[in-house]
Amino acid sequence: MNQPPRREKRQQQLEELCAASLRALSGERRLRYRGGRLEVQERHFPVRAPHLHPDAERDEFTAWRGVADSLALRLKHSDQALVRQVLPAQPIARLVFELLEQLRVESLVADSHPGVRRNLLQRFEQWSQQFLDSGQTEGHVGLLLFTLAQMSWILLCGGRAGEQTEMLIEAPRLSLLGHFGAAFGLLRRCRHNQAEFAEHALLIAAKAQELIEQLDAELLGNDERKVSEVAEKTHLAFALLLDVEQDGEGDGSSSGASQGNTRGGEDAFSYQVFSRDYDSERSAASLVRPELLKELRQRLDRRMASQGLNLPRLSKRLGALLATPRRDGWAFAQTDGQIDAGRLSRLIISPEQREIFRHEHERPHSDCVVSLLIDNSGSMRNHIEHIALLADAFSRALELAGARSEILGFTTGQWNGGRPLKRWRGMGQPANPGRLNELSHVVYKDAETSWRRARPNIAALLKSDLFREGIDGEALLWARQRLLQRDARRRILIIVSDGCPMDSATHQANQQDILDLHLKQVARQIEQEGRIELYALGVGLDLSTYYRHSLELDLSHSMDNAVFDEVLQLLARRR
Repeated sequence: MNQPPRREKRQQQLEELCAASLRALSGERRLRYRGGRLEVQERHFPVRAPHLHPDAERDEFTAWRGVADSLALRLKHSDQALVRQVLPAQPIARLVFELLEQLRVESLVADSHPGVRRNLLQRFEQWSQQFLDSGQTEGHVGLLLFTLAQMSWILLCGGRAGEQTEMLIEAPRLSLLGHFGAAFGLLRRCRHNQAEFAEHALLIAAKAQELIEQLDAELLGNDERKVSEVAEKTHLAFALLLDVEQDGEGDGSSSGASQGNTRGGEDAFSYQVFSRDYDSERSAASLVRPELLKELRQRLDRRMASQGLNLPRLSKRLGALLATPRRDGWAFAQTDGQIDAGRLSRLIISPEQREIFRHEHERPHSDCVVSLLIDNSGSMRNHIEHIALLADAFSRALELAGARSEILGFTTGQWNGGRPLKRWRGMGQPANPGRLNELSHVVYKDAETSWRRARPNIAALLKSDLFREGIDGEALLWARQRLLQRDARRRILIIVSDGCPMDSATHQANQQDILDLHLKQVARQIEQEGRIELYALGVGLDLSTYYRHSLELDLSHSMDNAVFDEVLQLLARRR
């Protein structure tokens, strides 16, 4: 864990910092990045302006500060309902309109915030240089849009283009002004009125779309098929370079009628199961021979001894994190606190007597149950020793801290579908059958069993042939139901996984990716209910697409104390 973080982890860290800055600047508490996408009040917030997509590997944190300031101004000064209402459907026009609207709100930064203004200018200058270095201005699409971006930035935000940029855009700027100079000249004057500004911005955006289509046709002649193919490739390359979010993901921007909710597909989706007849829930002890369990436990003990984990320290920190005060009797004959009625007579007999009060004792108590739900899909085989160590150490430390724990696993009974698949085929393969494999849910340790008694069963995690495919959504529901049956003040569910749900038979037989949609649906349900705290540990992968509170674990090295420190930090964020 002392190695430099991978690109994905750095991206996640920078997005968390950016979101924290945004919450502070905008006053909007329900704001976060999830799966690389900004969400505001649980809804996707499209960010299409090209300069608001810094690269985690290439750009310094100053770039993200500029993005945070830009988006804070967007949240403060832009009515997204109006944007959705008028947003053009054509991709180039939409991009131009979004860029102009973003520059409009950036131009409204108060004079009392010179630091914010500096961050905005620096970010746009960084993006401009990166665009030049990419070579995209050598094509007509890139040059036209880059010129329009520079013109608008100079006009609205008072930016200053460098000498190289001025020379590059001189000719195309004159050409563009010939097409929409009147509307362009009015932009700065009406920048405080979003609706009026939008009228001129829409005209400019439509003209830009029209000009690019004309240039495509002129350069490629009358071959409509070739024009269409080249235009598509050119526009795609441009979009990829800018990292502009593609539409059609549920934000409803192209129709102008949507509320901007990316979860429309999830909410309208109804999960189906073709057959539950072959699903199973079994103890790990019933799946592994006793002799093999003993060998696996010895192997796990050797690995545990070699890691140098500080379990007393871990249990102490867990105890502090999970404990809540509990009443534990009274201390009498105190000089302050609550009056003890039984001692008032002493005050009459001896007026100088002051020890007539009592204090109620409160002791920390871990009235908590924690469920570790472990993905037992085939891809997790590469990490089973680390995961077994994590589960074993965490369970033991929780018990030392006074909390209960259970360790659960989820996989399938067969590869590529099982008996449900055969039954489906025998029925003529009706369309969209739903889940076509048989669930296999494994209990390695239940909440009422001590760690010492469960030691052999926990080692069954090392038996790799138990790992097949993964159906995460139903596993979450199973773990949730088990937790809700426990009498505890605090319930915590931690899922450990290395990717999205996958069952080949189910995936091939259904038009929608029903397992992925169901996982998102269930995770959101648990998070919104609030009865269970849900966390995710991604093994080498960012799981924030699915879970609000997630952590990417780097298990490429040893399972040391630093890994557990990161997990504790994740749990502490919720407090």
